Amino acid sequence: MKVLAAMSGGVDSAVAAARAVEAGHEVVGVHLALSRMPGTLRTGSRGCCTIEDSMDAQRAANIIGIPYYVWDFSERFKLDVVDDFIAEYTAGRTPNPCMRCNEKIKFAALLEKAIDLGFDAVCTGHYATILTDENGNRELHRASAWAKDQSYVLGVLTAEQIAHSMFPLGATPSKAEVRAEAAARGFSVANKPDSHDICFIPDGDTRGWLADRVGAEKGEILDRTGAVVGSHEGAQAFTVGQRRGLNLGVPDPDGRPRFVLEVRPKTNEVVVGPKEALAIGEIAGSRFTWAGLAPEHPEQAFECDVQIRAHADPVPAVAVVQAHAETGEPELMIRPHTPLDGVAPGQTAVVYVGTRVLGQCTIDRTVSAVPADV
Repeated sequence: MKVLAAMSGGVDSAVAAARAVEAGHEVVGVHLALSRMPGTLRTGSRGCCTIEDSMDAQRAANIIGIPYYVWDFSERFKLDVVDDFIAEYTAGRTPNPCMRCNEKIKFAALLEKAIDLGFDAVCTGHYATILTDENGNRELHRASAWAKDQSYVLGVLTAEQIAHSMFPLGATPSKAEVRAEAAARGFSVANKPDSHDICFIPDGDTRGWLADRVGAEKGEILDRTGAVVGSHEGAQAFTVGQRRGLNLGVPDPDGRPRFVLEVRPKTNEVVVGPKEALAIGEIAGSRFTWAGLAPEHPEQAFECDVQIRAHADPVPAVAVVQAHAETGEPELMIRPHTPLDGVAPGQTAVVYVGTRVLGQCTIDRTVSAVPADV
């Protein structure tokens, strides 16, 4: 096949591109320029898609012996990922920019351009596996090494996108093996640290970054009864489950620490309470998609596992597509058999059946498993 290898400048995408070549495919490497700040440089494991990363990707492409290009997706990235991140926080939700980047950039904008240029597939260094069922339907599954599995962040892929995706690292048992292979191939990125945190906030100061862009207005911190227990400098800087930085003026009567339970952007209020109140017994979202073939009868409740963070453990649950009680709009509703901890609207819930990624939804609402008087 004619394959476009997305090369981030890291060790995984470099080895994935090399394996695609060895599998006999015609491969072209491409690095995505996602920032228009030409002085942006990587700091250790913070940041990605920087000038340094671009040069690392080019060096790897030269060793592999494939053509290499840099494509400017910075405007699309700003609109679909950065602006979405700001809008979600402003609305009191907790977004996952990596999910949006995979959905809107790497497997939408990039794949669309690749197909227009005559490529058959996009290859990335994600740890996930694509299998084909007995009827020829392609399915997205977990990687063989669950500790490195990245299928969660790919849960937003559609059947059409999975049909044009390639993940050469899916069956690799460990990251150590990938690094050893990179070293043997002579790649300078063999020991390069993995990137983490939010790539467009390389210093990790999300609160300060948001304050610079949306402003900060003082407001009240309430307990679950509505009593004022403190004040804050801007509700958009808080996330559900947060404990530090509350600076509460009124201690809890029993001396226990309190956590953020809810963010109310319309009233600029933050609600706090005990850790037990973070337990969630139901989640639902109207923005849902299926990763491959959809269930034959999604309106009938079915057993599954749900995962709400990239590195969280899957939790057995029951899922069903039903009409929202007020709007009538279809939504994917998920009830875990044991409560989930610290779930916030805006997060992504990925649904699995065994190792297969069945689909996902952006969480619109949550229902606490603990009564309000606790």
